[in-house]
Amino acid sequence: MASSLLPSKFSFSFSNNIRKAPSVRLASPILALPESLKGRLYEKPLFGNLTISQYPRRFFGRRFAGTSVGEKEDSYASDEVPTVGEDSAAFDFRDQKILSWIYFTGILGAVLFALDVLWIEPSTGYGSAFVDAVAGLSERKEVVMFVLFLIFATVHSGLASLRDSGEKLIGERAYRVVFAGISLPLVFSTIVYFINHRYDGTQLWQVQSVPGLHQLVWLLSFISFFFLYPSTFNLLEVAAVDKPKMHLWETGIMRITRHPQMVGQVIWCLAHTLWIGNSVAVAASIGLIGHHLFGVWNGDRRLAFRYGKAFELVKSRTSVIPFAAILDGRQTLPKDYYKEFIRLPYLTITAMTLGIYLAHPLMQAGSFGLHW
Repeated sequence: MASSLLPSKFSFSFSNNIRKAPSVRLASPILALPESLKGRLYEKPLFGNLTISQYPRRFFGRRFAGTSVGEKEDSYASDEVPTVGEDSAAFDFRDQKILSWIYFTGILGAVLFALDVLWIEPSTGYGSAFVDAVAGLSERKEVVMFVLFLIFATVHSGLASLRDSGEKLIGERAYRVVFAGISLPLVFSTIVYFINHRYDGTQLWQVQSVPGLHQLVWLLSFISFFFLYPSTFNLLEVAAVDKPKMHLWETGIMRITRHPQMVGQVIWCLAHTLWIGNSVAVAASIGLIGHHLFGVWNGDRRLAFRYGKAFELVKSRTSVIPFAAILDGRQTLPKDYYKEFIRLPYLTITAMTLGIYLAHPLMQAGSFGLHW
C-alpha cells in the first residue's frame, strides 16, 4: 500500500491540449510531505526543460485516471512504469452531465436528419448523383469501389492533416462540424456501395463451405471492433458537445498497439475478404488498409508535432505491430492489466458489436433500397 504521506491522485495538465484532469483528492494533506520532497516531486525535469507538472496524468508507482467499473483505486505497484499519456476508455459516472448527453442525442438526431435529407433521400439529396458519377468512370465494380474509397480517404486524411490550422482559424468545434459534415456522406456512400456490390466482380476463391470458417470470420470481426473503437473514446467530443482534443492515449489497447484502428481495420478486411473472396472485396480491402497505413504515418507525425518529447516517450515504449513492444520488453503490462478493459466503454462496444451483427439483414435491406 502507498504511504499515507503520499497523495492518492495527482492531476497535471499538458499545455492545455488535453481535457483537464479530475480535481486532486489526497489521502492526507500535502503539507505532510517534506519541503525537499515536494520540490523534487513537482519540479524535477524528466528530460529537456519539461517538468513533471507539464505531463498529463503522471503518477509514481501507481495508475489512476480511470478505474474499472465499480473498482476503487487503492492498489499500489512500485514496479509499474509511469505514464505520460492519457488513460484510455476511462469513464466515471460522477463526471457525466445529463445535459451533455441530452445535447449529444439532439445533435445526433439532427445530423442523421440532415444526412437523410441532403444526401440519402433520392428526391432531395445528392448521394445518388455522386455515386452515379463515380460509377460512370468504369463498368467494373471493383474499380468503382476503389475510387470511392480513394475519394473518402483523400478527403478524410486531408482534413485531418489540416486540423491544427483549421482549428486555429475557426475553432475546435466548428472544425469538427466541417470535418464530419464532409466525411460522413462520403463514408456512408462507400459503405452502401460495398454492401450492394460485395458479391459482384470476379470470384477469386470460394471457401464459405469450409467447416468453422464462418465462426472464424465472426470471431475476427468481433475482435476487430475492440481495436477500431479507441479512435472515438469520447463520444461527446465526436459530436462536439465537449471541445474536441487530439489525445495522447497510452493505456489499455494502446499497450498492445499504438495504432489500434489500423490493426482493427486490417483484421476486419482480412476476415471479410476471406469470406467473400472476390475482386470487389479485395479492392475494398486495399483501399481501407492503404488508408489506415497512411494514417499510421500521418497520425504519428501530427502527435509528434503536438506533443513533442512526450509523444517520443510514448512511441519508444509502444509499437505499431501488435504485441511487438511487449515481446521485446519496451512495454511492461501492469499485473492487473485486464482492469483497463473492464470499463463501460468496452462493455458498450461489446453490446454494439453484437447488435451490428444481428442488424446485418436490416443494413442490407436499407442499402438495397437506395439502388446505389
